[in-house]
Amino acid sequence: MFLRFLAFLIPAMAALSVAARPETSLPPTVAKALAAAQIPSSAVGVVVQEVGATTPRLELNAGTAMNPASTMKLVTTLAALELLGPAYTWKTSAWSNAPLDNGVLAGDLVLRGGADPRLTFEQFWLLLRQVRARGVRQIAGDLVLDRGLIAAAEADSHFDDKPLRPYNVGPDALLLNFKAVRLRLVADADKQTVMALAEPEPVNLDITNLIKLRAGNGGCGDWKESLRADLSQHANRWRLVLTGSYPAACGEKIWNHGLLPHPAYIHGVFEQLWRELGGSLRGDVRDGAVPADARQLGEIESPSLAEIVRDINKYSNNVMARQLFLTLGIESLAERGRRPARTEDADAAVRGWLDSRGLRFPELVLDNGSGLSRRERIAAGNLARLLSVAWQSPLMPEFVASLPLNAVDGTMKKRLNGNGITGRAHIKTGTLEGVKTIAGYVLDRNGRQQIVVFLVNHANAGAAQAAQDALLTWVYESAR
Repeated sequence: MFLRFLAFLIPAMAALSVAARPETSLPPTVAKALAAAQIPSSAVGVVVQEVGATTPRLELNAGTAMNPASTMKLVTTLAALELLGPAYTWKTSAWSNAPLDNGVLAGDLVLRGGADPRLTFEQFWLLLRQVRARGVRQIAGDLVLDRGLIAAAEADSHFDDKPLRPYNVGPDALLLNFKAVRLRLVADADKQTVMALAEPEPVNLDITNLIKLRAGNGGCGDWKESLRADLSQHANRWRLVLTGSYPAACGEKIWNHGLLPHPAYIHGVFEQLWRELGGSLRGDVRDGAVPADARQLGEIESPSLAEIVRDINKYSNNVMARQLFLTLGIESLAERGRRPARTEDADAAVRGWLDSRGLRFPELVLDNGSGLSRRERIAAGNLARLLSVAWQSPLMPEFVASLPLNAVDGTMKKRLNGNGITGRAHIKTGTLEGVKTIAGYVLDRNGRQQIVVFLVNHANAGAAQAAQDALLTWVYESAR
């Protein structure tokens, strides 16, 4: 009788053992889409694993170090939530040790940067209003910028040959408005002109608009491809020349640029707003520190880290991610502000946190924490492990809610709308030339959460979206 039981038990256990092993063959729909894109399976890293399971359901090249593009933001944002807490905020303030008499500040006004990732034009206006409300009208000295929390070298960030693109803006302790100038292009068919309306309007920036209106009955198409922007410096002023043609069918469009070095941008926007508030600045702009005997004239506080993380992941904001990464370095220093934080400080902080959570990623390469890098590396299997740890974290709700929701918002807004999967995948995306990645969670049709990671590193990676969407659909539909 016992032998009969063993005869039944041993094959059953063997079957369970086989079932526990991850599948290594891609689903047919995924394999077909990759073949159509001419991407070999050797160029992808894939993991599918149910939350709480001990082994993956599907695994391919999971241990290979790959460029994750913006899915690296998952590492930075989860580390920040757990190290800093969801209520963490940044502060930007105004100071002076000069006497104030009849509206005249007889000395310098100092702006102290707190490395705020989202110091907007509107918030900066509120800070200057506070200074104005304290009775300051004319600043007889200089505008001094205290940018000492972040090393100056970190601001050099030209990732490619497109330095004016917003994604190329580098971090700064006094990052203002993402260093952006928003150009609203307005086609006027009657006058056969194209207006370019700037916001903000830094007083040290001159814009020369030479854009021609292009007639035709065709659609708007990729209108940016026919436009060009060139920035040049002339003494203490800057000139932006706009050339090319703009289709009349486009109507109004927004064309964003990251312009000027950080100090020049702050100076130009400060002068614009300060004049609008009825103030004047007699001196120049320079770097410096808040004097020990200075008094505070105003302060503004950022939104909470939970909200900042949502912006970073939903919209894949690179400079915000870099600011957050360096904030981990700032807070890790034995004495905050003792010296400017550098990338290596942030790197050490993240690795220390990973170690504390039992996550050892020997292949991990952190360059700036945003994924806008040719150097950053992580394996698909370890990215899946990170997502597993995140799901067990007390801060899981804040983290998961920060991820783009398919067919609803962020970088997944236009993907996977229909077939029951709408709104069931929280997925961080990543794109670079030669890199296409996704990582996150899918709620399958049986109500189980599935971790999904799909990294593609190949010259044809730009064509990999169909394969990635096919995998997400397969995970949703093929629930066990």
